[in-house]
Amino acid sequence: MTSTHQITAGFLPLLDSALLVAAKEKGFAAEQEIDLTLVRERSWATIRDRLAVSHFDVAHILAPMPIACNLGLTAPAPRMIVPLALGLGGNAVTVSAGLWNEMAECGALPDLDARSSGLALRQVIDRRKGERLRFGVVHPYSGHNYELRYWLAASGIDPDRDVEIGILPPPDMADALTAGIIDGYCAGEPWNTLGVLHNRAHLATVKAAIWKSSPEKVLGVNSRWADGHPEALAALLQALYTASLWCADTGNHEELAHLLAKPAYVDRPAESLLPALAGLLHIGGGETLSIKDFFVPNAKAATFPWKSHALWFYTQMVRWGHIRHTTERQQIANDTYRPDIYRSALKSLGIAMPAASSKVEGALRLETPVGSSGALTLGPDGFFDGGLFDPDDVDGYIAIQSQS
Repeated sequence: MTSTHQITAGFLPLLDSALLVAAKEKGFAAEQEIDLTLVRERSWATIRDRLAVSHFDVAHILAPMPIACNLGLTAPAPRMIVPLALGLGGNAVTVSAGLWNEMAECGALPDLDARSSGLALRQVIDRRKGERLRFGVVHPYSGHNYELRYWLAASGIDPDRDVEIGILPPPDMADALTAGIIDGYCAGEPWNTLGVLHNRAHLATVKAAIWKSSPEKVLGVNSRWADGHPEALAALLQALYTASLWCADTGNHEELAHLLAKPAYVDRPAESLLPALAGLLHIGGGETLSIKDFFVPNAKAATFPWKSHALWFYTQMVRWGHIRHTTERQQIANDTYRPDIYRSALKSLGIAMPAASSKVEGALRLETPVGSSGALTLGPDGFFDGGLFDPDDVDGYIAIQSQS
């Protein structure tokens, strides 16, 4: 039988490509009459470029990158929309054994607490008296870069003066650490686990500790394709949401790990993927630690494309000198994330959805039922330093950050 929709999606070999992989391998895409072709790439720049020239219709992509493309910060720059997120969390900050030992001497504990580990890193930098540590991130316009910078700055470390931050593909991070090219990196799984297991690395903190319930990868869609194929896009969103439910079921984690481990996908042993799926991570020194909400595929509106997430990323682009703030640019960032398309596509599934398109990030200190049915629970979503981001006061937030 011929499928109604032909869709080509790009992805990188990371745990958070899980929704796309499950949609294809478990038949959720086929149920929506989609012939879904997945193409593995090595770098986010290639993903962006192939979206721009319509080699890909959609892609597993860094949450800030579609905003950067629409703002003209990167070329070639496809006009993009984000109608769905691919989960929450999934990152960690990993450091060399040597750096971790120094941090431990300065009070860092193996509990991945962002505040104590950041303060310990601050002391290590002071001890080194001008010798700058080097950190790797996967792309300038990545959650990794902005969260690493947020963590450093809130710990009293200037990300542009006290350390160096460079760009490396995720598969190269652990080897660069072993070779002494970098002292640490912020990346998605399985590259932190592999660094610990094979490169004597140690986790310093995790995304879920820096900013709870925060976005990581999203579905980036070439807007020309979206405009011309609304039915195909809606069908894909339904397939991916169904996949998110399957991925969230703990009873499916072993099968999911084996699917992701295939050569066409992450191409790493399933046992290196299971820890992050279960939230029981190898942190270094032979120890493991249970991390609540390390990677969330479905709960807490994990697939919802919050406009407040888009605007927070925009404020970080402004904060770190990637772009100058204007009302027009803020509007472009706001309009990149499309909860209206999400709601329209998934309405027939009868799922609980947020009534609002934005929220004050960091306001929910506890898990909180929302909506009249109480069927949807959000939070906690706090920043580790207690900060709040009100998407209705972007000017005020930018002003406060410029002083810190």
